[in-house]
Amino acid sequence: MAGPAFDQREGHIWYNGEYVDWKNAKVHVLTHGLHYGSCVFEGVRAYGGEIFKLEEHTDRLFKSAEALGFELPYTQDALMRVQIDILAKEGLTDAYLRPVAWRGSEMMGISAQSNTINVAVAAWEWPSYFSPEARLKGLRLATAEWRRPDPRTIPCKAKASGLYMICTLSKHKAEQAGYNDAMMLDFEGYVAEATGANIFFAKNGVLHTPMPDCFLNGLTRQTVVDLARRRGIEVIERKIRPEELGDFEECFLTGTAVEVTPVAQIDNYAFTPGDVTKTLMDDYTSEVLPKAAAAE
Repeated sequence: MAGPAFDQREGHIWYNGEYVDWKNAKVHVLTHGLHYGSCVFEGVRAYGGEIFKLEEHTDRLFKSAEALGFELPYTQDALMRVQIDILAKEGLTDAYLRPVAWRGSEMMGISAQSNTINVAVAAWEWPSYFSPEARLKGLRLATAEWRRPDPRTIPCKAKASGLYMICTLSKHKAEQAGYNDAMMLDFEGYVAEATGANIFFAKNGVLHTPMPDCFLNGLTRQTVVDLARRRGIEVIERKIRPEELGDFEECFLTGTAVEVTPVAQIDNYAFTPGDVTKTLMDDYTSEVLPKAAAAE
């Protein structure tokens, strides 16, 4: 993404109860969240000055913190207000927001139960990854070497920073091979998700998507499932074997950052964005718009 480095931008970040200059929103190098992954976060979008699914994102942030064994020092209502306020302070209408919470620097070691829990919220302008024309061409994915772990080994329902390490490894390798992203399998070898987005397939007007039993059930994923059912499109959540990919006609990714983005290729399997994908792209765009703007 073009633009200045993220530690060199202008503006303010809400940090532990006050707004600080963007460039001064810093943590110490011996921060537990950096060394041991005791950090949770959310990715949130605002459209037309209104934050989409603000309450749901904030609730998930608190559930993620609980899963990692720490308590946020603010209420959900307070953090929702911060996210609303920072848009106005930064003069943003279409933006991406990043609430984040982490264990601080009081103790350094595996155990850090007395460490301060820090909380920050940043917001910046971040348009869709691709233009509508480019999105309809579809992304190219390669199957990742790394797999989503057994849910008995990680807090798989938490949006925790440490769980993204294998996603970065997988996406980097895919990009180095000329792909846009990677598709990850789960610990049993079934299709799971992309590195930062959920995945859907379509055949004969029916949607098929992996069961989110060992990875995050994304809020965009849930929205798209609801939109499809409103349209009368059947949605089947099930285990999907990699060798089934050749049976599907369409494929797309969903996520706060990617929104609804078609996939044209996974390894040697090709897909063509069709009516199901295009309909859900349009429906999602309409869903996220502020209702007043949508009615104009």
